[in-house]
Amino acid sequence: MFSRVALAAERPTRALAKRLLSTLEGNPHIVRGRYMFPDQRAINSHILTLLPSSPPIPELSIGTTHKIPPTPDSLTENPKFLSILNSVLSKHAHNDPYVVSQAQALASNSGANLGSGGVFFPQQQRQSKRRTGYGGGGGAGGDGAGGASAQGGAGGGGRGGYINVSDLRNPPDYGRTAWPEDIFGSLEVDAHGNFVDETGNYQSSGTYRVITREGCLGLSPFLREKLIAALKEEEKNL
Repeated sequence: MFSRVALAAERPTRALAKRLLSTLEGNPHIVRGRYMFPDQRAINSHILTLLPSSPPIPELSIGTTHKIPPTPDSLTENPKFLSILNSVLSKHAHNDPYVVSQAQALASNSGANLGSGGVFFPQQQRQSKRRTGYGGGGGAGGDGAGGASAQGGAGGGGRGGYINVSDLRNPPDYGRTAWPEDIFGSLEVDAHGNFVDETGNYQSSGTYRVITREGCLGLSPFLREKLIAALKEEEKNL
């Protein structure tokens, strides 16, 4: 379900490095010198974390990087962090105002192809297909040629379907589906815009990447708050 036209892989450029560094410095939740700590376990390695604890807790970190700013190639993601992230999304994504608005748009007569992540109808098989490389500017649409899983639909009206829960670092053009590495997972919505079984039965995409050419982990304020709370709770148990 996450198919896109593949683009040739590109080596990070100096402009890309500046953009990633700008993203980190402009993100009050991941600030160099406060949320990026030297990794005492390895030479020329840093720990990227959402918690201000010093020394940092590697088990709860986003991951480690041998480059500053981190790049998609330099970051080694922490599987436990990703597990906590998916747990938070499974429990709370259906209550996120941003996600709720997508569900309501799907049920409307004109809200089929959601620019915030895309819509999937029941007859479409949920499949995952990674693209190689990362798209250029112009939003998640890259050169505009990428396909969307729900293109061609006039609206969810009366049918329901699925909506993506996507990273906000690179919102797709209207009517386009987010890139696979920007998609956390999906939620099921009924014909009235309500989440099936009240929670939407969240399913992880398995394709999400914490860092891409467009930046690092962009959650809504609601979901970021829930994630921080979950990490702090885990911290108490260590």
